[in-house]
Amino acid sequence: MSDYPITGGKGFTGRHMLLIMLTFFGIIIAVNMTMAWYASSSWSGLVVKNTYVASQEFNKKAEAMRAMAMSGVSGKFALHDGLIVYELHNRDGSPAAADEVTAHFKRPVGDHEDFVIELPKSHDGHFEARRRILSGDWIVEVISKNQGTTVMHEALRINTAGFVQ
Repeated sequence: MSDYPITGGKGFTGRHMLLIMLTFFGIIIAVNMTMAWYASSSWSGLVVKNTYVASQEFNKKAEAMRAMAMSGVSGKFALHDGLIVYELHNRDGSPAAADEVTAHFKRPVGDHEDFVIELPKSHDGHFEARRRILSGDWIVEVISKNQGTTVMHEALRINTAGFVQ
C-alpha cells in the first residue's frame, strides 16, 4: 500500500484552465468596453472642425493676439450673484472703447450645457448681464469688439461652485 491517500477527483484539468482564462479575459474586455463607452460619451474630442484650416489660420491668429497684447487693453471678469460683469481698461486704467462683448461659456468636458451671452454696455468699459450659471468648472471665452474689430479676446477657466446663483 501507498502512504498517500487516494482521492476521487481528477485535480486541475484543462477545463478548469479554460474557465479561468475565459473569466480573466472576459473581465478585461468588459472593463475596457465600459471605459471606452464612458470616454466616447463624455467628450466629443472635437477641438476644431477642420484641423487643416485651423493650422493654416494659426499664424494670423497668433499675430492678432500679439497685437492685442501690445495694445495694453486688459479685461476683468467677475460673477456676482448671477450677474456677469466684464470691464475693459486701457494701459493707463481708463475705460477701453468697445461696443460689443460676448461671453461663450463652455464646459471643459462635453458641450450640452454650453451657451453664449451678449453683455450689454452699462457704461464706458463696463458690460454686464444677468444669467443663472450652473455650478462647476467652466471655460469662459470673452470677445470684445469695437466697430467690428476685436479689441480683446481672452479665455478664462473658472469654478462656480459656492457662488450664489
